[in-house]
Amino acid sequence: MTLFCGIDFGTSNSTVSVAGPQGPARLIALEGEAVTLPSAVFWESDGSAPVFGRAAIAAYVTGEDGRLMRGLKSTLGSSLIDEKTRIGARAVAFRDVLARYIGHLRGLLEAEAGAVSQVVLGRPVHFVDDDAAGDARAQAVLEEIARGCGFRDIAFQYEPIAAALHYEQSVAREELVLIVDIGGGTSDFSIVRVSPERALTADRAGDILANDGIRVGGTDFDRLLSLSEVMPHLGFKASTGGGKGIMPRHYYLDLATWHRINMLYTQRCASDLKALRAVADRPELIDRLIRVVEGRHGHSLAMAVEAAKIALSEAEAARIAMSAFTGGPNPMALRARFEEAVEAPVQRISAMLGSVLAQAGVGAADIGTVFMTGGSSGLPVLRACVQAALPGVAIATGDMLGSVGTGLALDARRRFA
Repeated sequence: MTLFCGIDFGTSNSTVSVAGPQGPARLIALEGEAVTLPSAVFWESDGSAPVFGRAAIAAYVTGEDGRLMRGLKSTLGSSLIDEKTRIGARAVAFRDVLARYIGHLRGLLEAEAGAVSQVVLGRPVHFVDDDAAGDARAQAVLEEIARGCGFRDIAFQYEPIAAALHYEQSVAREELVLIVDIGGGTSDFSIVRVSPERALTADRAGDILANDGIRVGGTDFDRLLSLSEVMPHLGFKASTGGGKGIMPRHYYLDLATWHRINMLYTQRCASDLKALRAVADRPELIDRLIRVVEGRHGHSLAMAVEAAKIALSEAEAARIAMSAFTGGPNPMALRARFEEAVEAPVQRISAMLGSVLAQAGVGAADIGTVFMTGGSSGLPVLRACVQAALPGVAIATGDMLGSVGTGLALDARRRFA
């Protein structure tokens, strides 16, 4: 039986989906029985083949000698995609790291579906904000990588549109649905007319009333939580020279940003931090920073922050377990302080909600359902933001990590059947 395939390459997690000639789509197992694969690559310093997903994170956490890379999708549309990173004595291009990961996904797909040459890849509405040329380059690089991995017929679908195709499988009557997809690196929004009858139609262009997005996502919330609650314990904003100066910000910004953490693991950075310690008014804070950098604990620290962010979805407070990496305290993060820290990106999301309604030429009362998906869509501050923008409108959720993937396979069937 012919299977139609979709790949949702995400900033934090990825999925691979298949659909037959009829019926629903499904996600395939990617690691054991898990249908999601963390978008992580661990490359040992000795040149061994890389490992992926949870196995990559486990190799890093257990102290194997090598490099962990996460947030790989964020390199698309940035200058990093054309740069190299050091792994032991070798310099490896970020393009090659992405190619290894996409190639691994293709191998898992072929183990499930046989030889595959056609695929629909998900993409954010904007890889890069307010830069059409940069956005086009990002898609071109991803297509080039996919083609190099062996795919011949490659199509792209916006992630919120894919989520709408997934949601449409559950509707009993026609309605306007607002898709709010809060991913790891981007937030995307679409207003789509859905119905059981329209789901049978090949051309859906007329059903898409609005489609937009911004480069704000879960990793931005991680970064802001880290800067607010973690980095001050490592000397962020600490004074130097008897109050005459302040610690440079860029070390802390890199350490709090998933895809930039490895930039700190250089001899020059180590030397610079030791020099800064000599003039710091609180050198014990810089000692903690040096301990993180020299021990290459940056990703472990970021995972502790991410775990606290997730915990704050259910609790008013969460402990950030970081003392093993810093030698300092395990600070308590409060949901109220977290929500203050992320006020700026939440305001951007609120503004985008108003913008897509205006693009569609509809009011909030015209929306039948808001369908929220994506790994960060469960944050209370974001649900409150959506409810405030569309008062009284029902909010539905599905598979927060899988709805885009299954929608991509449904789109592949529409395109390639």
